[in-house]
Amino acid sequence: MTCEGCKGFFRRTVKRNARLRCPFWKGTCEITRKTRRQCQACRLRKCLESGMKKEMIMSDAAVEQRRALIDRKKKERIETQPPGVKGLTEEQQTMIRELMDAQMKTFDTTFSHFKNFRLPEMLSGVQEIPESLQSSLAEKAAKLRQIRGDLGLVKVSLQVRGEDGSIWNYKPPADNSGKEIFSMLPHIADMSTYMFQGIINFAKVISHFRDLPIEDQISLLKGATFELCQLRFNTMFNAETGTWECGRLSYCLEDPTGGFQQLLLDPVLKFHYMLKRLQLHEEEYVLMQAISLFSPADRPGVVQRGVVDQLQERFAMALKAYIDYRRPQPAHRFLFLKIMAILTELRSINAYHTQRLLCIQDLHPFATPLMCELFSITDG
Repeated sequence: MTCEGCKGFFRRTVKRNARLRCPFWKGTCEITRKTRRQCQACRLRKCLESGMKKEMIMSDAAVEQRRALIDRKKKERIETQPPGVKGLTEEQQTMIRELMDAQMKTFDTTFSHFKNFRLPEMLSGVQEIPESLQSSLAEKAAKLRQIRGDLGLVKVSLQVRGEDGSIWNYKPPADNSGKEIFSMLPHIADMSTYMFQGIINFAKVISHFRDLPIEDQISLLKGATFELCQLRFNTMFNAETGTWECGRLSYCLEDPTGGFQQLLLDPVLKFHYMLKRLQLHEEEYVLMQAISLFSPADRPGVVQRGVVDQLQERFAMALKAYIDYRRPQPAHRFLFLKIMAILTELRSINAYHTQRLLCIQDLHPFATPLMCELFSITDG
């Protein structure tokens, strides 16, 4: 047994056929790890005494043959690996290209086309809460307390930069009265509607989606629009500053009294921080959108469940193949499992968010016609 350093020294010395002489003690130098560089002759002597043999050193031709053998075996090993390990199939590459094209065409990352939106209302005095909320009915009062409890932890400020360089700032009230919930509702409705329109167009670009019956298309969009919206918003999220940077609009989380850990009690915020921590590629984001969109479970009204389920599995396998091919192992060996777990969590958040939205809508109608259609909100 020998270290790599002495092995290399012995091989180089023998190949050079060098004649070495001890300049110190006539071939009796003590060779240790610290002194081995001081006398080459005595180092060679110790190599021979330790059992190294000159005839065991491979010639240059033998080294080339060995390298060729290693390369050939490596190639054979790759060719015998199951599909997905050695790379993406042609079908998977086509799927990803189509998704990336749909994303580019339908996601306005600069929000330059988001115009004519309503700004948060500056409520004060007797106008703090709309009159429709002043009902003395015990049921509505209980619902209002519940909403305040759910959203009281999260406060968001808004900064809008005008094309002329002007800046408009909105900061939520310092108290916990809940009035900031209602002042932001018109703006939230406009932003949500803008994002939902882009997501609907995204789905229509995907050939597999267009091939489905129109009833299934509507059911899948109703079930997945919120999830796709959050996935797109996550690409805009700056976890270091707690800000969604949407072009000239910036939504910033206000520091709660309980600090950062208090923010993570909100499931939507926890989702954004967890997903952002994974530092995903654009391809992984669009594949997540496709997996979420083609999800037949808990989507009422889907007729061709088997077809949709197979499509979801194909997109999931494309995501796994992409990660295996593009991500170094073992650093990201659990990335696919983490992404699928986050998507499962997003499904739960979707159901919770829908209930919360319907509760607010019941107290104070604010949803746009498109939101009413997607969330099956009826008048009355």
